[in-house]
Amino acid sequence: MKRFAIEDLKNWKNSQDRKPLLLYGARQVGKTYLIRDFASNYYNDFIEINFLTDDTLKAIFKKNISPSFIIQQLELRFNKKINPAQTLLFFDEIQESQRAIDSLKSFNDSGRQYNIVAAGSFLGVMMGQRPVGQTNQLTLFPMSFCEFLEAMGHGILSDTIKQVNGSVLSGVSDLLESLLKQFYFTGGMPAAVCEFAATKDWEKVRKIQNELITTYKGDFSKHINDPRTEPKIRMLWDSISLHLVKENKKFIYKNVKSGGRAAEFENAMQWLVDTGLVYKICKVETPKIPLKMHYKEDFFKLYMLDIGLLGAQAEISPADILSVKADIVDDMNGALAEQFVCQELKAAKISPLFYWGRESSTAEIDFITQGNGEIIPIEVKSAKKTKSQSLKVYINEHNPKTAIRTSTKNYGRADNLYSVPLYMVSHFLKDHCAWV
Repeated sequence: MKRFAIEDLKNWKNSQDRKPLLLYGARQVGKTYLIRDFASNYYNDFIEINFLTDDTLKAIFKKNISPSFIIQQLELRFNKKINPAQTLLFFDEIQESQRAIDSLKSFNDSGRQYNIVAAGSFLGVMMGQRPVGQTNQLTLFPMSFCEFLEAMGHGILSDTIKQVNGSVLSGVSDLLESLLKQFYFTGGMPAAVCEFAATKDWEKVRKIQNELITTYKGDFSKHINDPRTEPKIRMLWDSISLHLVKENKKFIYKNVKSGGRAAEFENAMQWLVDTGLVYKICKVETPKIPLKMHYKEDFFKLYMLDIGLLGAQAEISPADILSVKADIVDDMNGALAEQFVCQELKAAKISPLFYWGRESSTAEIDFITQGNGEIIPIEVKSAKKTKSQSLKVYINEHNPKTAIRTSTKNYGRADNLYSVPLYMVSHFLKDHCAWV
């Protein structure tokens, strides 16, 4: 399957200031597949070291973490010479060896000629134990909608969306809406997409999604320092879909547990965010640049890693989403559309990302970001009914250069208000606002 992040890896390989690369991302988003694919296409040789499955390799790093010693030992172990320019060294599940993590600093200091990528599913929770300043960094997310289209054999559609060619795509809006619904159910976890592309079997897809959720829940107990945090993580994880279906999607701890308070759950919340299993979108009341100086930490929404996993957790059936008469999207107060937009923006590296609201009213904009010197509100609508009092309030108060209403309607524009199809919103932002 084609992953667009391979372009980031190519840029890293060709960089004049290349450092060892730390690849972040939740479990099962395709980190190992991506690196193997990258190696097979752009290197003559590849050495993969998995610190989770081979304890003998940890012993090498326990003895000495100088690049010369490690390279010598790896050549002996794998019986091959390591060409610095033509061999990719992959340190997988590196969180299992702190000494291996420490070695990245040594490679940055005296071994930059070597091409080294390190990956791990729990690097985010190892605060203070990562050589962040001595590494380049990249985060891999679940597959985007365009990556899904590529996997489904619709590469031309994918390319046209990335070109933000709304006039051409308006002629196939029915096809795109059908594929978008398929993605709402399948989501972007590579195993689920691969299964659906091969079999078109919804039950097999859902089985994979349920297995992934079970795996994640198993990680709650294996990768936390304080066992008292595990039940709190479970409660938070299980409550996300309940919060998203509410009209007011602001996260409220009392909806997780009667009498629940932030102090009780903050460590559990941070663990879920750091592992990449949830996205935390905080509130901005005063939309000024830079947005990061105006957000409110205590007011936020939570979204799941993937829309397919959200549907599995909520036990939404294929018919609920795919049927022509299905009204599940509206019944869920646009939760699926918001989840979709959130993970599309994340995958496209649209940052910073917040939502807007006023303390004195119910007016609220689903997402707000900044780029190219302007602040951009993004209102999400689940279908073709796009009237929005909140967006009208925001435009009247702040007169943005660009405002976006994204829905299943075709592309259009009225003054500074752009109507952008859901499947195109991240590409429109990158094209219009010059994110890099």
